Amino acid sequence: MCSMAEARFGPGDAVRARPGDPAGHTRLPRYARGCTGRVVELTGSWPLADDLAAGSDRPRVEPVYTVAFAARDLWGEGTHEVTVDLWESYLEAAA
Repeated sequence: MCSMAEARFGPGDAVRARPGDPAGHTRLPRYARGCTGRVVELTGSWPLADDLAAGSDRPRVEPVYTVAFAARDLWGEGTHEVTVDLWESYLEAAA
């Protein structure tokens, strides 16, 4: 597991899910790509699912964050939040 000191983001940080459609497997849901959310918590460090799906013998291990998105930002309506667990390489700092 990584510590908060090793993680790039912390609770409350605004982050943006990377846009685009990568080749191969990804656990970054299409509906969240390009959207801005807020880090709720760091859940630990885990092997990157993309690497595991590709059959890598040495998958990258990255911090995983629970990120909250406003439902209206994802689907154009809703007053609730949607949380998604995302690996660090799926995220960038929000402007």
